[in-house]
Amino acid sequence: MTDTTESTAAETVETAAGATAGATAAATEAAAAPKTASHDNEPNPKLRAFMNSGWADSERQDVTLSDVGEWAAKRRDALSQAFPGERLVIPAGTYKVRSNDTDFVFRPHTDYVWLAGDQTSDAVLVLEPNGTSGHDSVLYFRPRSDRSEGEEFWRDRMYGELWAGRRPSLTETAKEFGLETRHVDRLADALKGDVPTRVRRGEHTSISTLLSGAKTDTDRDRELAATLSELRLVKDPFEIEQLRNAVAITHRGFSDVLAEMDKVREYGERWIEGTFWRRARAEGNDVGYTSIAAAGPHATTLHWIENDGAVVDGTLMLLDMGVENRQLYTADITRTLPVSGEFTPRQRDLYQLVLDAQNAGIDSLKPGVTFRTAHEAAMEVIVHGLDAMDLLPVSAEEALDPESMLYQRYTLHGVSHMLGLDVHDCSAAREEKYRKGDLQTGYVLTVEPGLYFQSDDLTVPEDLRGIGIRIEDDILITESGAENLSAAMPRDIEGLQNWMAS
Repeated sequence: MTDTTESTAAETVETAAGATAGATAAATEAAAAPKTASHDNEPNPKLRAFMNSGWADSERQDVTLSDVGEWAAKRRDALSQAFPGERLVIPAGTYKVRSNDTDFVFRPHTDYVWLAGDQTSDAVLVLEPNGTSGHDSVLYFRPRSDRSEGEEFWRDRMYGELWAGRRPSLTETAKEFGLETRHVDRLADALKGDVPTRVRRGEHTSISTLLSGAKTDTDRDRELAATLSELRLVKDPFEIEQLRNAVAITHRGFSDVLAEMDKVREYGERWIEGTFWRRARAEGNDVGYTSIAAAGPHATTLHWIENDGAVVDGTLMLLDMGVENRQLYTADITRTLPVSGEFTPRQRDLYQLVLDAQNAGIDSLKPGVTFRTAHEAAMEVIVHGLDAMDLLPVSAEEALDPESMLYQRYTLHGVSHMLGLDVHDCSAAREEKYRKGDLQTGYVLTVEPGLYFQSDDLTVPEDLRGIGIRIEDDILITESGAENLSAAMPRDIEGLQNWMAS
């Protein structure tokens, strides 16, 4: 998936100032009441008594420490060393409203997942300084409710087990992730005091009232976000295996689409999106981002996600799709394919140019080179290729001049972005560590050059208008160079045509 920005977007930051003890108490009382809807019936005393009795103990006894729990402990140690003596607060986030009383499917904040391994909503990881040189980690969350007390389990639409499914107990989560666990109702008291506190804020976290007694500062919070992104730049062995898994499922998802080209022609881009999503849900958690199923002129729109167009023989279809696996790591792969199964001569020439540029970008990668290296190598090939085709208004040298860059009319975006738990991973990292930094062993990034000739662009020949081509692969920086994690997916012209035919 293309990343059209070269700078990190400012985070949405909530302000905890002004929250009062009364507001905190009111919020706690409101949270204790079952979350019901306006059309729900009010139960009578007999029903309440019946519903609150006669249930078997469902505590799981088979829970052991997970692989991700072991790796998450090492990550917390690294974060602890960066902020000695300070309290660190990392929320998972809560549900987002889709419409009225329906919510989007929950997906926890990336930094929370990286540090805890857990994927539960409304949880908060707290690293509390322990008075020596480190921190004690405590996971506050909302566990499954006791069926002998209260009505949450059968009345609460958001957290009730009979409405929303089973939530783990405190003990189960402690065993699975190797963390001390406490009920989230105890969080407000835990955050009081004079301890300097940093919070990983984000637009989907809402803990302002809980922080009313904590000593926080938004600039310090931004530094925490940046540090977390920078720590996540180097993928550990667990993460690399998860990315391999996500790529393999993505490969199968692309193959599913190509196996149903008769339906694709009948129903258009919608069938591509739905077919790929089925594979993502069957083997993974979801898609890592909204799939781009762009056929014909839609391929010239970088983030085309309407996916409601026709798919017509003789045109190209640009498929930018990635599966988010069950540990929430995502692939990000693009293939541009001829709908009919074979490229026309003109399409073939343009596709080969983009492929040559991508190969140059991938070949340039190794530890110690700058993040921009792949982009610069790919653009050298593209610009000289466009010049040879008489598609530039100036010479290749002038087009590449930093004072000109006229070729960007047809390339539009940078060639790379980091990849991991987020499709545009580590986005809060400081510029000197990311965009202007050097690559290190363990980085994973995309290489995705493209050419886009808009339907109304009078500077290109008429037969090229409406053609968009992008090729994208996921690259692991190794000690000796780079490994293409998605190399099993055909990229060359003959390989693509054979893939479609089979």
